[in-house]
Amino acid sequence: MERPVYRPDYYCDRKHEPKDVIRDWKLNFNLGNVLKYIARCGKKANEALLKYLKKARQYLNFEIEYLEQQELLALVMQNEAGKEGEIETLR
Repeated sequence: MERPVYRPDYYCDRKHEPKDVIRDWKLNFNLGNVLKYIARCGKKANEALLKYLKKARQYLNFEIEYLEQQELLALVMQNEAGKEGEIETLR
């Protein structure tokens, strides 16, 4: 027998469930988790609001670090391509 999908109250007490927003906005893993943890804030019994805000911040930091690495990689590649062009000009 197939097990039904569990839909916790802390996600289903609003107009749009986080999973639907994540899909609709085409959020990646990190940003989806930011949205999920913000949506959970203050909703789960016996859970501190600060705990979920820190989790959301951690995933936001992961995404920022990733984007900074991608930006740095693009600059390095651009610099390398410029050097190759200079070498070709000298030949």
